[in-house]
Amino acid sequence: MVTEAVEHVDVLIIGAGISGIGCAYYLQKHHPQRSYRILEARERTGGTWDLFRYPGIRSDSDLHTFGFEFKPWVSENAIADGAEILDYIRETSRENGIDQHIRTNQRVVSLEWSSREARWIATVQQNGSARQLSADWVFAGTGYYRYDAGYLPELPGLQNYMGRVVHPQQWPESLDYAGKRVVVIGSGATAVTLVPAMAETAAHVTMLQRSPSYVMSLPRKDAIAIWLQRRFGAQRGYDLARRKNIALQTGLYKFCQRFPRQARKLIRRLTVQQLPDGYPVDLHFRPRYDPWDQRLCFVPSGDLFRAIREGKASVATDRIETFTPRGVRLASGQELEADIIVTATGLRLQAFGGIDLYVDGERVDISKRVAFRGMMLDRLPNMAFLIGYTNASWTLKVGLVCEHFCKLLSYMDEQSFDTCVVELPYPHMETRPLLNFKAGYVQRSLQELPRQGMQSPWELPMSYRTDERVLRGPIEDRNLRFSRVRERDAGAGQVLTATSLTV
Repeated sequence: MVTEAVEHVDVLIIGAGISGIGCAYYLQKHHPQRSYRILEARERTGGTWDLFRYPGIRSDSDLHTFGFEFKPWVSENAIADGAEILDYIRETSRENGIDQHIRTNQRVVSLEWSSREARWIATVQQNGSARQLSADWVFAGTGYYRYDAGYLPELPGLQNYMGRVVHPQQWPESLDYAGKRVVVIGSGATAVTLVPAMAETAAHVTMLQRSPSYVMSLPRKDAIAIWLQRRFGAQRGYDLARRKNIALQTGLYKFCQRFPRQARKLIRRLTVQQLPDGYPVDLHFRPRYDPWDQRLCFVPSGDLFRAIREGKASVATDRIETFTPRGVRLASGQELEADIIVTATGLRLQAFGGIDLYVDGERVDISKRVAFRGMMLDRLPNMAFLIGYTNASWTLKVGLVCEHFCKLLSYMDEQSFDTCVVELPYPHMETRPLLNFKAGYVQRSLQELPRQGMQSPWELPMSYRTDERVLRGPIEDRNLRFSRVRERDAGAGQVLTATSLTV
């Protein structure tokens, strides 16, 4: 039973990154009468953009789609540095008074749903002490990265190496790499960001990869977007640039999926044009998989290719045999000497920030729950979550999910419901992994994530247009069960009863 000492809010938002701040904005806009609180486990807001501090950290999506729909991105840099993005997120929070609702250094360790009271009880840890907070709804803006540690595979002989080893997720601010020889292990978005950034002052940077990734160049500045904002004003021009870039992202993805051979040829031709004559493109930049089976790596204005052309960086495609005191010996026998080794070996995923979930005293196994409309899980009442796109800008999903969430709250207000739960149409419905993505960091963690169904509304579509149709459509669905808990006869000792309705 909830006591008076427990603080209560209408909506508890977990995470003060892009998703959490986006949810707060839409709540304030559509439900200004509702109270909410944002709890952030880390000491600062900004989520991913505050966590990662490695050199060159930036978005690999344009900010006209990665930015919030309601707040124009006005910088001329369409591919923006992490510091610019972090300033933008925090400015959004301040401008809308959202920062007044954020509490940092407060980690939610468990959530317990009570059907009798139709609310969640959150256990929150701060500085070694625990307290509780209750909420009618929970919105998990936790993303799917594990923030306390990145992925580090077994690296043979690493203990032999006498130099400095750094993982990008724990980048030390004091690290001085000027004039040093650096080996960056990895070929994903983090590696292709680090290499040109470090190459500006390092003696030389080598990107050591077991197998290549697709790398494409994007202009750092979007000339059309700049013109549109000058011609039509900040908001209108931003809206038009956003639509243009959504269409381009969608078109590129569909082209790669439908015509993989042609896409391979196109990407290879563009890559050859940016590298020195005679460069072994097929050795270092020809992946074994098709485009968009894993996320494409985008480099602003071809900075990685420029570093290679200028001789400041190089690529080695080989398997690590062992580490030596001076560097890395490869299977080919070549030894890469290094003063610093950066293990850009990937991320680890974690559903709902690792929070323990309980429904009426029974622990919830997230891996056995199924996503509904890409924002709720079956048999998990009054909880919404947000997972962005793997093939487009994460933030495109924020507006759609948060608008739908607010519309769901409005529907429940109109019908006097206080509980919403998703039910599977039949117990053994066919399912598949939540993310249909072959990237290593995804494949390693799929068994720990929820599932998705084979068709709408149980899919987690990686399509803005599909989500737009579903999430801007009606609330009613035969898989949604609504109920209300009301006081009936307190004098007779019957405090709470439930009335339910499926729509």
